[in-house]
This record gives sequence, structure tokens and C-alpha cells, in this order.
Amino acid sequence: MTPPPARRRRNGANGSAPAHNLPRRGTVRRAQAITTYGVGSLIAVDQESFVVSGLDGADASWITDESPRIHERRLARLLGVDCFRLPPASDDGSKDGLRVRRFPLMHSCPECTELQRHREFNPPAGRSICGTCEVDLVPSRFVVACEAGHLGEFPYWQWVHRSTERGAATAGLCGGKLRLRSSGRTSSLRSILVSCTCGKASEVSMEGSFRRNALKDLGLKCHGTRPWLGSSAPAQECGLSLRTLQRGSSAVWQPVLKSALSIPPWSNGRADPLAEHWDALREYDSRDHVEIYLKGVFKGNCPVPLDEVMALLDAEREEDPDGQTAPTFDHRYRALRNKEYERLRSGNDGSEHSRDEQFVCETPLGDQSVLGPLGVTGPMLVKKLREVRALKAFTRLADPESTTESKEMPLSDASLRWLPAMEVRGEGVFLRLDEDRIGTWEKAVAVAARIERMRTAHQRVLEQRAGDPSQVVPSPAVPRMVLLHTLAHILINESSLEAGYPAAALRERLYATDDMAGVLIYTATSDSAGSLGGLVAQGEPALLDRTIRSAVRRAEWCSSDPLCMETEVSGTGGTNLAACHACVMLPETSCEHNNILLDRALLVGTPEDPDLGFFANILAH
Repeated sequence: MTPPPARRRRNGANGSAPAHNLPRRGTVRRAQAITTYGVGSLIAVDQESFVVSGLDGADASWITDESPRIHERRLARLLGVDCFRLPPASDDGSKDGLRVRRFPLMHSCPECTELQRHREFNPPAGRSICGTCEVDLVPSRFVVACEAGHLGEFPYWQWVHRSTERGAATAGLCGGKLRLRSSGRTSSLRSILVSCTCGKASEVSMEGSFRRNALKDLGLKCHGTRPWLGSSAPAQECGLSLRTLQRGSSAVWQPVLKSALSIPPWSNGRADPLAEHWDALREYDSRDHVEIYLKGVFKGNCPVPLDEVMALLDAEREEDPDGQTAPTFDHRYRALRNKEYERLRSGNDGSEHSRDEQFVCETPLGDQSVLGPLGVTGPMLVKKLREVRALKAFTRLADPESTTESKEMPLSDASLRWLPAMEVRGEGVFLRLDEDRIGTWEKAVAVAARIERMRTAHQRVLEQRAGDPSQVVPSPAVPRMVLLHTLAHILINESSLEAGYPAAALRERLYATDDMAGVLIYTATSDSAGSLGGLVAQGEPALLDRTIRSAVRRAEWCSSDPLCMETEVSGTGGTNLAACHACVMLPETSCEHNNILLDRALLVGTPEDPDLGFFANILAH
């Protein structure tokens, strides 16, 4: 969405107060400050490159004096914060903005070919040009990172002098100057040539610098640098291997996003007058103790009835994992999803609530028996929903097909009581698969064999990603999860044709465990276009029956068949089977699992085994 001209969305600050009198460097949308240009990411502005600063710190912090607060108690409790804030989106008179710092510092001049730190070119104040040649400087195309999330400059000195007698350890002490030029013969790394004027090292190309052990072979280890936190943040002892990356590579920064739906009793749309007191209230188990605390704080005039306070506390405790004395984050996040599933099943009739209610989920009026032959049950029309997506942390060098979030880098060096987040309001359709039918289907030998191939491949990827065997999480690949995931993808593709939304504006939310088998397809836009009514209308049984049948028949054939259907492995790491961009894959914003763990054969079967598909009976008629 193009922002209105009167509102300037930017990642620099320009305030009237002296403390915020910083030059403006560019503009980003609010959503991009969470999904694309969050804390620790690199952003290109014109001919310059910057790293987005941390949320808090002496000289690296976001300026959010005017940013609205977002309250979502379930998610805030899970993430250990008091509230969330929208990223800055300031007009010309505001002090708000995101601070950035120049990174990488190594630049080259295309005229004199010198390669050195930005300040050594003596550029005029506020400009990034060579003080001698008066041409725009080019930020280094290459940076280094480790799997712990640290980020650093590419070691050009060590790379050039790696073959000298003194070795990489003393490189940089030769007294010469580095130069970088392109031979112009090809666009490959072989044409990027780096040399030193000391004459003790020959001109070398950047070829081989992206090899996994290229920097390890030079004896280089990560020093734990965190440029997004500013000069006041000391480097951390790390020692992990460094990897060379392109400055604009998606592997440089990946967000760790967590989300929750606003469901009753927290979805009434009212401001929470007890927001600052819930941590204290959770310490009390008895009604009498809660009443004493509220009387002491509010002098007998508590703005919330005691019965409502107790109901909210009980609802919170119901989301705690059963039998877990010290539940992990994953267990608590799963418990949060369980409560959403229960509420989606039971519904929340809008006629019984005020217009401020943020969650309206109703049973369709049509005859649901038409869905019985499909194995689909319990469709619900989610006419209003509110989702809060928060940026919890970020990672680097994560494999695209990995769902683990190990080695997360926090957004600040200090303890935070808030996190950046976005609100999404829209609509959706929720449906479940018949438990008896899916229970029989997932016990089939052929189904188990296909899932085991995917699970083994994904588990191998998780082990390679984690490094430490004790940190490996089990793969979520089970028959119902892969089935629901693939079904959600084909329904999004089909709904984009029927409901008028592009596929990138729809999202999936999976509920797939031993006692859950449901999927929510909902709008993912953060403005009023998310509630136009086109999607929720698809939840009426007659239309849903037609949509599912059309989607399944469409999934039966792929323009890449027979290769797509008959492939033994698909996707990086072999984490997919019969799935490709021509049939079931979606835009990254729509998928919860990065387009992995997909197999349309589980929906429609294979030519050799048509009964393998859960919806094989549709195709038989």
C-alpha cells in the first residue's frame, strides 16, 4: 500500500529537540520495520548502506515517544513484556524515527579504486563521496556473520595477504593500502580483484570467499561484534566460524515473529486499566488476596469488577501447559494455540457483543452435511479478527527450510518491557478435518512411509542448523500436519481466484497436533482492506464444498508433472516431496513454515497409489 503523502514513513529521525536532531536517511513502511528492516538488518538508502539500531541503548535506540501502544495480553505474557509498540511512522513535525548506523564501514572509490574505511576518504559532512575524486563511494558488497547473530566487516587485509610468509595473523601491518577493482570480464566473483600497494601480496580475486570454511582456513573467528547496538556495546566472546555473505542477502537477517489472535475474554476492544498490575495479580491464587490488592491500589474504586478480574486470571491459567512445572517457550506457545483452536471451534456470536468486539466467529447458516463426503467438518465464519505480530528477535545464516529458532539475537542489550509489533485486522474461514477419517488415513503404511522420508530429511536439516545436539528440536512433520499444510496452500490459491484477494494477502494458521486438526485461512493486510467480506463468504458450506473440490482437482495436475509428482526429494534438503512453485507453494508472507513440509500426493494420491490421497474419493467420481 502506498502511504499517504502527508505521513512520512522513514527510518531516520528529524526532530526539533536537540537530542533527536539527526539527519533523515530514507523511508520505510511500518510493517517493513518488523518483517524486512528490523533491528540488526541492513538497509540500502540511495548509494549508502546502514544497519538498523537496537531498541534501547546509549547511542543506539528507536525514538518512539509518539508511537501508539498495542495491548495483547496473551502474547505479552508469553514474551515477557508489558506491551507492544507500533514502529515509528512520523510526519515532519515529529521526533520519532528509527536510528541507523553506517555499516559496513569499508568503502571503495570507483575512480581511484582505493578500499578503506569511510572516514579515511575525508568525505564532506553528511555526504558519502571520495574527498579526492568527488564521486559516490560504494559500500563493501561483502560482510561476515556467524550463526550466533554477530555481524562484521569482511577481512580484506587477511584475504589479500593469506599467501604471504607472515600469514593472515600479521596482515594489515604492511603499511600498504588496499585497492579494489573489477576486471569487467564477467559478473562473477573472479572478476572482483583486491590488491595491496605493499607489493608483498599479489592481486587476488574474491572467488572462493563464500566457501563455508574459507575464513576458518585463515584462522579467523568471530569476535562478537554487534554494530547495531552502537559503540557503547562491548563485543561478546564468540569464537564461532565466520561466513561470507552478500550485503543484500536474505541470510544476513531473518526475523523471529510471534503472533496471537485476540480471543475472548481479551477481545472486547476496551483499554486495559489494570495493564500495569497483572504481574502482581498473577501471584495471588485466592479471591480474597486479589480483592485486598485491588482495594489497596485503587482505594476501593477498582475500574474492573472483581468477578471479571478473577475470570481473566482463570483464563490465563487455563493456557498454561498441563503437567509442566517449568514449561518451555515452545510448550507455552503451543498452549496459546490450543486455546485459539477451542475458541474457533466454539465461536463467538457477534450479536451477543458490542461493536467493539474484536473476535466474531459464527456458524454458517447453510447445510454442513454437504461437506461430509470431503471429510471436512465444523466450518466457521470468522467475520472479525485481530492478530498481533511481534518481532521477538532475529537470526542470521538460518537455512530457509528450517523452522527452528535457535541462536536468536535479542533486540537490545538491556532488558526490555516492550517489543515492536503490528496489528492485523481482517476476516477468515476456519475448518476442521473429521477426526475419525483422518485418524484412519494417517495409519496407512504408504502415508507413514512418505512422511518418514520428509521427517528424516527435515530432522537432518535441524541437526545441521542447531550444531549442538542438545538443542535439536523434533521435526513437526507428522501426517496430519503435512496434510493440513498442503490443504491450506491449495485453498489459499483457490480463494485468491474466488474471493478477490491476491495470494500474498492471505495467510494460513495451522492447528495440527494429536488433538487438533484445523486450519484458519485469513486476510493478512494491516488496513481496512482486510475485511471486505469476500473471503468469509467462502465459508458457507455450499461455496466451501465447491472451493475444496476445485482446489483438489487443480492440485491433481502440475505443469511440472511427471517430475513434480514422481520426485523422490524436493526443495533444499529434501524437506518437500510433490510440491513446487507451479502447484502448491505460496508467497513467503502467506506460509507459516517457509514453504517446507508439503506434499500434494497426500491430497490426491499418486498414479501408482491413488488411495494414498485423503481426498481420493473426490477424484474417483
